[in-house]
Amino acid sequence: MSLPHFEYFAPRTIEEAVALLAGAGGRARPFAGGTDLLPRLQSGLVRAETLVDLKRIPELCAIGFDPASGLTIGAAVRLADLLDSPDVQRRYPAMTDAVSQTATVQIRNMGTIAGNVCNGSPCADSVPVLIARLAHLALMSPRGERLLPIGDFFKGPGETALEPDELLVRIHVPPPPPYTGFAFAKLPARTASDISAVNVGVMVARQGGVCGEARIVLGAVGPVPLRAHQAELRLAGATLGARLLEEVGRLAASETRPIDDLRASAAYRRDMAAVLVRRALVVAATRAGLAVADAAPAGDATGASE
Repeated sequence: MSLPHFEYFAPRTIEEAVALLAGAGGRARPFAGGTDLLPRLQSGLVRAETLVDLKRIPELCAIGFDPASGLTIGAAVRLADLLDSPDVQRRYPAMTDAVSQTATVQIRNMGTIAGNVCNGSPCADSVPVLIARLAHLALMSPRGERLLPIGDFFKGPGETALEPDELLVRIHVPPPPPYTGFAFAKLPARTASDISAVNVGVMVARQGGVCGEARIVLGAVGPVPLRAHQAELRLAGATLGARLLEEVGRLAASETRPIDDLRASAAYRRDMAAVLVRRALVVAATRAGLAVADAAPAGDATGASE
């Protein structure tokens, strides 16, 4: 099946790209990697009369890091670019691990993290760590730029808060806080490059000898990526041990809303959510400098942390 007819534009500035999207009355699509968009156009799942190519806009292809403001990722930055970035490797290794487990090498060489976010998929591997890190999205329209917490971006499977005339231009990730650890864990459906059946991003902050704060984000177990708020509250101020982490894993799993599909059953997803949360918390706590009594070694986790 061939691609449908469309107009193609390759603007050189963000302003030009935004004007093209706004002027198309909802009939235009931004285009960077195209690893998801082009197959959807070909199959008829998505319709577009205009494609706006973002790859010739220098600001959108840049990765920047500042110790005070953190990491900035342009909308046209490829997944492979993140993996090659020394700043990301050194300061955001849990993000690196999530990206490295996204799809295949070929797709990572073309696809972008912004596209992974804008697809609105509840199983996107890059999203749980970004939510755990309290990332913000910079959305540009003819009305100006607005910053939106990434946790508020997802409205349902394939549905986001992005307006038809808006363009995601940057992802802002805060600098690594002191005394914290982050971790990512994933259960692929069949092979390591498959879409996740469950994925998890967590944060543990050390306060003295206890967990001062925690964030637990689960993907592929609900219509949007979910924060496990009850499980997070159970960890606040707690001394970490194997029995507590078992309880927290069960609490997190109870907050999920999985479905049965070709990748996994709802019951299996709940069971594995508990396991992955527990394992990721051990890794994140270890990286934050917190001992976890009677827990399995941190290397047991199916992911990485920082």
